[in-house]
Amino acid sequence: MISQKEDVLRFIREDEWMMEILKVVRSLGLPDWWVCAGFVRSKIWDVLHGFHERTPLPDIDVIYFDPTNIEEKEEIKWQKLLKSMRADIPWSVTNEARMHLANHIPPYSSSEDAISKFPETVTALGVKLDQDGQLILTAPWGIDDVIRMEVKPTPFFKASRERMTIYHKRIKQKKWQETWPKVKIL
Repeated sequence: MISQKEDVLRFIREDEWMMEILKVVRSLGLPDWWVCAGFVRSKIWDVLHGFHERTPLPDIDVIYFDPTNIEEKEEIKWQKLLKSMRADIPWSVTNEARMHLANHIPPYSSSEDAISKFPETVTALGVKLDQDGQLILTAPWGIDDVIRMEVKPTPFFKASRERMTIYHKRIKQKKWQETWPKVKIL
């Protein structure tokens, strides 16, 4: 069913809705952009659970990396533009070049660096379309955990007691096992 990156890419490629989302985001021309986290993870878990209907997402996380303009109002501008293009989508846009300030950590070097520091390995995933229409998946910690449906902290979160507290709080709030019963929280 899903055992490697190519399988994940195939399921996304075959999903017209996901591909449309990716095309819309690509049309903005954002630097170092990705649609990430639950957008990818939920698709994988839906497939592994044999769901025929898409699990609703609370938001579609779009990230980009632009150190030349870290004003939050810039993110709001992009979010409004996306909303004008697809009003049915709950967009969330973040410039990862400013998120180190909010998170009180050293600056990220790229969007992929930021993804590697997401709380859970199963969430540290991103997908995008390049200019030639090729689908690209980033998974800094691999896809084994998401395929095994084993939720665990990324090394970045594991390295700090304070971040582990955030991780545990997130796990309780997300209640993933209610939607995907095969998921194991480690």
